[in-house]
Amino acid sequence: MKIVLDTNILLVSIPKKSPYRLIVDSLLNKRFDLIISNDVLNEYTEIIAQKSNATVATNISEMLLTLSNVQKQDIFYKWNLIEVDKDDNKFVDCAISGGADYLVSNDKHFNCLKIVAFPKLSVLSVDEFMGLLKSLKDSWII
Repeated sequence: MKIVLDTNILLVSIPKKSPYRLIVDSLLNKRFDLIISNDVLNEYTEIIAQKSNATVATNISEMLLTLSNVQKQDIFYKWNLIEVDKDDNKFVDCAISGGADYLVSNDKHFNCLKIVAFPKLSVLSVDEFMGLLKSLKDSWII
């Protein structure tokens, strides 16, 4: 399963006591592939540094770049599918270019993608993605 995580989803899944920690743990255990672009990684780093500090942001960025299930995706075409908050298009472009199965976000700006016929992109909320991970967890060999 290949996914793109909106920054807010990554943020809420980092703390060890977070109810969404299963996302980061699943990433670390290679239960899914994460697709990132330079723009996505830069936003992750910038926002994590604002919410915590530069050291934490650097450590997380470096970790992402070393995981074998993190796919660095070059973006050659900008679809501009989100009009309301154009900055969100970096996640859409990354998901489309990388052939993501899902883009995971709670941001309402992504709702406009539900009526886009082409390119088709499935958007899951954090709770929907958690449900998917939990349903798959039973089949994981530990």
